[in-house]
Amino acid sequence: MSFGQGGPSWGPGESGTPDWAAMAEQSAARARRKKWLMIGGGALATAAVGAIVATAVISTNKNDSAASGGKDASQLPSVTDLPSETAQPEPSFSSVAPAPPPDPKDYISDGKKDRAPINADAFFPGKQLKMGDRVYAKGPTDRTTKCAATTQGALGSILANNGCDQVIRATYSRDGVAVTVGLAVFGTEAQAKKAAQQADGGIASLSGSGVPTFCRAGAVCRRTANSYGRYAYFTVGGFISGKNVTKADKNVFAVGDDLTYFTFRQIHHRGEVQASAAATAPTTA
Repeated sequence: MSFGQGGPSWGPGESGTPDWAAMAEQSAARARRKKWLMIGGGALATAAVGAIVATAVISTNKNDSAASGGKDASQLPSVTDLPSETAQPEPSFSSVAPAPPPDPKDYISDGKKDRAPINADAFFPGKQLKMGDRVYAKGPTDRTTKCAATTQGALGSILANNGCDQVIRATYSRDGVAVTVGLAVFGTEAQAKKAAQQADGGIASLSGSGVPTFCRAGAVCRRTANSYGRYAYFTVGGFISGKNVTKADKNVFAVGDDLTYFTFRQIHHRGEVQASAAATAPTTA
């Protein structure tokens, strides 16, 4: 065979095309032999696995029979033979709603229920009063059943006409300002409220224990009147120097407001204490 111009040339007896049919037959024969070998091996493996599984099933059945004592399903206990659940008592609740807690105001609105002690220390305890960052020195205190003797102007007759039982007074001072608070005690809330609404004149200032006379001899001072429950409370405040109070004297107003709020708080606390005691007291059949 030579290579030159014109392309390849094949000599006599040679074929330039392979025998594709023979090659295909040989390839098919090899594939068939390989397939039969795989089928035969798979059959042997399947047979071996089946034998192992059968052995395991037989062994398990023997163990189950031994564990159950050789009894079949018909010999097992029926549902009616099984123990029933133990009945547990269910909690019970009363259908009656509990009574509401006592109202503290009920105990400071009627003398028949307001049985706590009434004295200066009960309402104005300690030697000083702290309201926030303000500290007031406590001065003299007094208590009398002669209500009119603790007043100035028309307030005395107003207290008497409304059934005043007694008056407790206490004086506090700070930075040249003094305030006396007077607590008038009545039998009912209606009496105290009426006395405060009718207030004219005012409570008389109480001096002593280091506090000089103030708000007397015509000095202009600030006065207030309020009530809560069966108590009416009044204040009179001013300068211990005798200077007249004007609306611009905020320090006098501040002291009076602090004393007014403190007195209200003490009255309310009195009701809370008695209401709490009533709520926890044992009941009798």
